[in-house]
Amino acid sequence: MGNLDARIEGLTSQATRGRLTADGWGELVELTALRGHVRGRIDETERAASLAETFVDQAPRDPRSLLARARLRGLFHRFAAALDDLDAAAALGLDRRTVDEERAAVCQTVGRYDEALALLRQGLSRRQDFRTLGAMARCHAESGEADEAETWFLAARRAYRGVSPFPLAVLEFQCGQMRLAQGRLVSARTWLESAASRLPSYVPTQGRLAETDAAEGRMAVAIERLRRLALISDDPDYTSRLARLLCQSEASAEARFWRAHAGARYEELMARHPEAYADHAAEFWLTVGGDPQRALRLARHNLVLRATPRAHALVDRAMRRVGQCRR
Repeated sequence: MGNLDARIEGLTSQATRGRLTADGWGELVELTALRGHVRGRIDETERAASLAETFVDQAPRDPRSLLARARLRGLFHRFAAALDDLDAAAALGLDRRTVDEERAAVCQTVGRYDEALALLRQGLSRRQDFRTLGAMARCHAESGEADEAETWFLAARRAYRGVSPFPLAVLEFQCGQMRLAQGRLVSARTWLESAASRLPSYVPTQGRLAETDAAEGRMAVAIERLRRLALISDDPDYTSRLARLLCQSEASAEARFWRAHAGARYEELMARHPEAYADHAAEFWLTVGGDPQRALRLARHNLVLRATPRAHALVDRAMRRVGQCRR
C-alpha cells in the first residue's frame, strides 16, 4: 500500500506540473480507482472519476482517455455512457480485445450474460491469460454458475505471472464473495483469508470475513471487525451491517448511532450516484433502516438498470416485506 500511495503521489505531482503523459494519466486513474476499492473509500473512486474526465479533456482523441472514463462510468453504473465511450474509443483505434472485454463487463453487470460470454470467448480464442481467464470467472460467478466459475478462478490464479499482490487478492476476494453468497462458508473463508494474507488492509475482504464470522455464530468477532471498518471506510455498507449485528446482539444504543450514520450517508450517495447505490440503499431500508416501501421503490429502480438474479431477488424480498407490513 505504501508503494501504491507513493506511485499515485508521484503521478499526481507530474499532473500538477503539466508533465504527465497519456500513459501516466491512464495509470493515475487506474491506481486511484484501485486504492479506492482496496480501502473501501468511495471518495477515492469519485476522485478517479474526476481524473478520468480531466484525462478526456486533455486528450479527447486518445482512445485511452475514453477507456479510462468508460471504466469509471461503469463503476458508477452509468452503463449507457460507458458503452458510448467504448464505441468512441473503438472508432479511434482501441484494440478489439480490450473493447470486447470492457463491453463484456458492462453486459455482465446488467445481466446480459450470454452476450458477455460470447465476447469473452472471442478473447479466449485469441489469448488465454490471467486477464481473460479472470473475466470468464467473474461472468460465470455473476450468472450463478458457481462451480464453473471456481474452475475459471483457479485457472486464472495459476496463470498469473506478475509480482503485485493486488490482482490476485482481488481475484480471490471475488471468488470468496461468490461462495459466501451461496452459504459455502468453509470455501468462502479459504478464499477470503488467502486474499487477506496477501493484502491485510483490503477492506472489502475484511467486510466479507465479518459476514462469514457472523454466519458461523462468531458475532463478537464480526462486530469488532466491522467497527474497525466503519471507522476507516466511507462506504455505508459497513456501518449498515454493523448496525444490523448490534441490533441482533441487543446493543440498541450503538446500533441506533450506526444506523443513523448509514442512513445519512446513503442519502448523500443517492443524491450523487443514484444508479450505483440503489441496490445497497434498498438493502439498508429493507433491513435495519426500517422502511420497506422505500426499499421496494429503490429495488425496482435497480431492477430497471440491471435485470440480474440478485436484482430480481431484492425486489421479491422487498415485496414480501411490504406485504407483511400491510397485514
